[in-house]
Amino acid sequence: MRDLAIRAVTANDDLVELTELIHAAYALHAKSGLRFWGTHQSVLDTSRRLASGQGLLALAKGKMVGTITGRPPQDNSPVPLFRMPDVWSFCQFAVHPDVRGQGVGTALHERALMHAASQGARRMALDTAAPAAGLIRMYKSWGYEECGNCDWRPHTNYLSTLMVRAVDAL
Repeated sequence: MRDLAIRAVTANDDLVELTELIHAAYALHAKSGLRFWGTHQSVLDTSRRLASGQGLLALAKGKMVGTITGRPPQDNSPVPLFRMPDVWSFCQFAVHPDVRGQGVGTALHERALMHAASQGARRMALDTAAPAAGLIRMYKSWGYEECGNCDWRPHTNYLSTLMVRAVDAL
């Protein structure tokens, strides 16, 4: 996408606008019956999730069009993979429906991988809805492999698939 800028989230960014972007990005999943965290998270949830790592924004002509939060090892996570010292993970990954397919998600993901690598990560992990076959295919095309499951219910309404890849496999 032309005119795409990616930068860190700052204290001056509008978290209401960011939360609305996340809701818009996840609306299609909600319509299909999947209750991703991003379908219903509050502004406070957005803030807390950003505080768990490094939030990034994608902007096109000054407008928020995507986001991702890369997180260092999460010592208190119920998911053992997310606690491993060499594993970073990402959450709150969203691209506005109006710009999907234009490289925004790929650019955000690559920037999150670069940041994780600069902080010593050797692997990047994620979790997504097990029924979300399209997302799983996309992540596999980015080098991720399925490595287990986790369960975030009742915040979601599905079993999640865990996926992981090497950070240096850019």
